[in-house]
Amino acid sequence: MFLLMVVIFVLGYTAIALEHPIKVEKAASALLTGSILWALYALFSEQILSLNLSPSWHEVKTMAQGFINNIKPNMTDLEFATSPYSDTVELAHEPFHFVKYELGHHLIEIAEILFFLFGAMTIVETVDQHQGFKVITDKIKTTSKVKLLWILSLLTFFMSAALDNLTTTIVMVALLRKLIADKKSRWFFASIIVIAANAGGAWSPIGDVTTIMLWIGGQVTTLAIISRVIIPSLVSIVIPLIILSFMLKGNVTRPVVNGEEDNFTSRRERAFILILGIACLINVPIFKNLTHLPPYLGMLFGLGVLWLVTEIMHKKKSSEARSKLNIFYIVKRVDTPTIFFFLGILLAVASLQSAGQLAVMSGWLDENLGNIYAINLAIGALSAIVDNVPLVAGAMGMYPIASPEMLEMAANPEYLGLFVQDGPFWEFLAYCAGTGGSMLIIGSAAGVAAMGLERIDFIWYMKKITWLAVIGYLAGAGAYWLQAQIWVAH
Repeated sequence: MFLLMVVIFVLGYTAIALEHPIKVEKAASALLTGSILWALYALFSEQILSLNLSPSWHEVKTMAQGFINNIKPNMTDLEFATSPYSDTVELAHEPFHFVKYELGHHLIEIAEILFFLFGAMTIVETVDQHQGFKVITDKIKTTSKVKLLWILSLLTFFMSAALDNLTTTIVMVALLRKLIADKKSRWFFASIIVIAANAGGAWSPIGDVTTIMLWIGGQVTTLAIISRVIIPSLVSIVIPLIILSFMLKGNVTRPVVNGEEDNFTSRRERAFILILGIACLINVPIFKNLTHLPPYLGMLFGLGVLWLVTEIMHKKKSSEARSKLNIFYIVKRVDTPTIFFFLGILLAVASLQSAGQLAVMSGWLDENLGNIYAINLAIGALSAIVDNVPLVAGAMGMYPIASPEMLEMAANPEYLGLFVQDGPFWEFLAYCAGTGGSMLIIGSAAGVAAMGLERIDFIWYMKKITWLAVIGYLAGAGAYWLQAQIWVAH
């Protein structure tokens, strides 16, 4: 059953990757995969855990034995039975209860990510519905291909860090339709926007789902991930832009505007909501650092502020305007299947983490690669083929955060030190997982969104864009390695 869980995970993963050919929504495949894996784990818990490959099971058994040897002799049977120690001892002797406990433990962590995402997506949809992003797009006047590419790419890079790469890509592709009439030219610009969005999301704690996961999980902190990953991320987009500056010639053709859509907000209201929405998102890491509470609370606080302000702002408007700008209406536009997809895939990865398959993979990577840079480069390359969310979730499960106590006890503290909070492994993982998906159009949420919106051809992307993405990816990786060597030297 241990191997069967891996087979089912691979089959579920394949169904997710082949979402469009098989015409099955990836959220359905993810939910089925996650629930089936936990069901197998529970039904055959005794057999799976008897292999002693689960780090968490080993930890529980070690703790239980320590309580029995050192604490129980100093307590009466009644005192021990009513103490918290007895729960750990019970878990160590009841595999099924251990699986239920693990599921609850992982569900708390997953729920934090999902609440965070739902709040962020609702805030961004609110800004979009109020046409807040139009404040930015109306400022772009140039038709030069090179100038437009630099403007859109750098705008995408920084917007992605403040919002997220998926939402930024959707907004920028919508902008492209107002700026470029030719379909193939739009494909090209949209593809570079994907690279820029993924690069921008990699260095921000709220810019990419994988960075959010590392940030919420405690592997990285706000200032460290920004200061140490921004330069490699910028390199990964600037190098392709420099190459294209020598290749692109001429101007783009603007589409003919037939008419204006209904406007329910004034220019001042759009600017205000844009500023307020971005402020709510940027406030999240500030809220976390001030209160030391989970980031999703800061996101829900921001959503509450935006909700209250919009209710007050539109209370005297027509019923039609209020119905379009009301949060109840906007929530319907939030991409709910994406929330279910993350729930399913994170549950699936959590089952493999708890059962021990990820620990086995961790050992294989250490034995065959043995270098954190090679390991992360491999993860980044894999993220171009499969979704980076489970890859990062897997890495988080394979490699625990090294604590000071672990360093003192380690046989090789120098190597283990790479896995401390804000250590090179986690920062380089954020970069590789965030930018590696750009190498294929299906390798990231931003790429899939652009592909769906503009019907970008998979083979066309491989021929025209992949080589640029690879050069940028390796250049950024080299920049991070060089930074790391400088830090070590000083």
